[in-house]
Amino acid sequence: MTRTFHAGQRFSTTTDEIAAALEQVSVPTLLLSMVHITGDPRFIRDFSQAGLFLNEVQGFMSEDDKARARAAALPAIVDYRDRGCPPLASLPSGLIREMLDWAAAEPVDDDNLALVLEELDLDGADPRRPAALDPGLAAGFPVIVVGCGESGILAALRLQQAGVPFVIVEKNGGPGGTWWENTYPGARVDVANHLYCYSFEPSNHWQHFFAEQPELAAYFDEVMNRHGLYPHVRWRTEAVGAVWDEDTATWAVTVRSGERTETLTARAVISAVGQLNRPNMPDFPGRDTFSGAAFHSAAWDHSVEIDGKRVALVGAGASGFQIAPAIADKVERLEVFQRTAQWMFPNPMYHDRVPDGARWAMEHLPYYARWYRFLLMWPGADKGLDAARVDPAYADQDNAVSEINAIARIMFTDWITTQVGDDEALLAKALPDYPATGKRTLQDNGSWLATLKRPNVDLVRTPIARVTPQGIVTEDGSAYDVDVIVYATGFRATDLLLPMTVTGRDGADLHGEWGRRPFAYLGITVPKFPNFFMIYGPGTHLAHGGSLIMHSELQMRYINACIEHLVATGARSMEPLPQPTEAWHRRTQEKITQTVWAHPAVKHSYFKTADGEIHTVSPWRLCEYRAALQDPDWSHFRIDTDGTA
Repeated sequence: MTRTFHAGQRFSTTTDEIAAALEQVSVPTLLLSMVHITGDPRFIRDFSQAGLFLNEVQGFMSEDDKARARAAALPAIVDYRDRGCPPLASLPSGLIREMLDWAAAEPVDDDNLALVLEELDLDGADPRRPAALDPGLAAGFPVIVVGCGESGILAALRLQQAGVPFVIVEKNGGPGGTWWENTYPGARVDVANHLYCYSFEPSNHWQHFFAEQPELAAYFDEVMNRHGLYPHVRWRTEAVGAVWDEDTATWAVTVRSGERTETLTARAVISAVGQLNRPNMPDFPGRDTFSGAAFHSAAWDHSVEIDGKRVALVGAGASGFQIAPAIADKVERLEVFQRTAQWMFPNPMYHDRVPDGARWAMEHLPYYARWYRFLLMWPGADKGLDAARVDPAYADQDNAVSEINAIARIMFTDWITTQVGDDEALLAKALPDYPATGKRTLQDNGSWLATLKRPNVDLVRTPIARVTPQGIVTEDGSAYDVDVIVYATGFRATDLLLPMTVTGRDGADLHGEWGRRPFAYLGITVPKFPNFFMIYGPGTHLAHGGSLIMHSELQMRYINACIEHLVATGARSMEPLPQPTEAWHRRTQEKITQTVWAHPAVKHSYFKTADGEIHTVSPWRLCEYRAALQDPDWSHFRIDTDGTA
């Protein structure tokens, strides 16, 4: 892993080796890097992209234009090498703006400008880094972080930078959260890795464009080691309860490690437990009677041999979608039980390795990696939200919720039908009957439907009636005898903060306050729960673009600002007032109901509660959410300075 390149790193790569590397790079990204190296805008003015599309990083440029661009870039790179890779002059802001518009293949609107410049971070300033607090004051404000996944690691790192003492409690034996737990065959991220990493800790050495679980786990381990976070973690320790003490303005957090429990005390708690955290096991009659091996995909039992076995895969959402292609050629038979067909998004790069030439460019060409991150971010930032918004004037709401949504449905349908061919029975099973993007849209490079067409694989859409000692029986009476059952049945995503009980001011119980409708001001804080902050809280799950790591960075910057305010002013506590909290939740809900996610045809979705409502997903544009978090409005808080507020 390497940090952002800001010039000055010498390389001795030969001219022939550079030319070979350029055959494997993103040409639009290469041209943007050339502007930095030469200061000459002709590298973007003499070339154009036909468009920018998610995971298409060549700008739909013709082969002739790409060859011409490489030929123009080669002597500039050789000259830069021969001059010893000197530091580069900063480019004028007007040229940077021109480069942004060129890279996006459309004007970058003013609302998004601050966000994209922050993500680019061309000067290497890490603009979301907190200021260091007065050591004497910060020492008296210890914080407990619950969870050591991506958001918990981030929280710890930012607290460390601010000089705030902290301890992390983590139920697992290592870092990474979901990337520690989910070790099933085929587990990989579905956001391109050069975006799915901390903005200030990029990696130029990803082996795959969409990394597999071991590589993701290694990334988080390396970040932990780089910043010396391991000594601050209590491993295999689960937070089970937190109680606010008004007299001392502290939280007493009960933690359990094996059979042992103890209480830790802190001035603030940051929950970083995630939403895809607690496996959901279906309550099928007879589930416990099965005589073979059975486990959830998030707790894959690697001691169970599946080669040559008859396997039932219950669930074909995001996890099942990855598992089936990974094991189909190993098992004797694979019965895939799917409740709802999934829309899938064509992504030919989904299993591809990052070629050596692209990794060389990220390592050695100034700002290449930063602009490549932008090319991944822009078409994935809010473009999905455009397709998710309901246009009330669109006539055929049963088929699609807008013209853009209808176009997405046509594209996804073509992707499915061209792979299925003339197998009408499979097409009837595989083609969804609800509007596109209504549920999580899955990344596909053709492996899913190719798996379903294998002679040893069967897709079963009939609901499961019960589990028997021999296998599974569906509602039509069909029996499927199997040796292993894998439950790829997702997580209890709407049951936030399990299994913690959180008791706030005047004995308020957080889950009691929420009922079935979890809420939080800006997704981070809740009235009656002073100095209690959440990353990835209610209303902050992303279903339309960006990456959760980016969202976590925005939320943690806000939390750092709150802690800085408490420490600098000597205040005892802060909590949001009911009115702004209710207003935020109301506006969020109004926007949610105007999206395809709330469509009545989407009956089974991990976004929805048992009541069919959505309280976990963010309907906001990324730039809107960033703006809401940028400058905390202290008038929206009850701030206790002397114990009488």
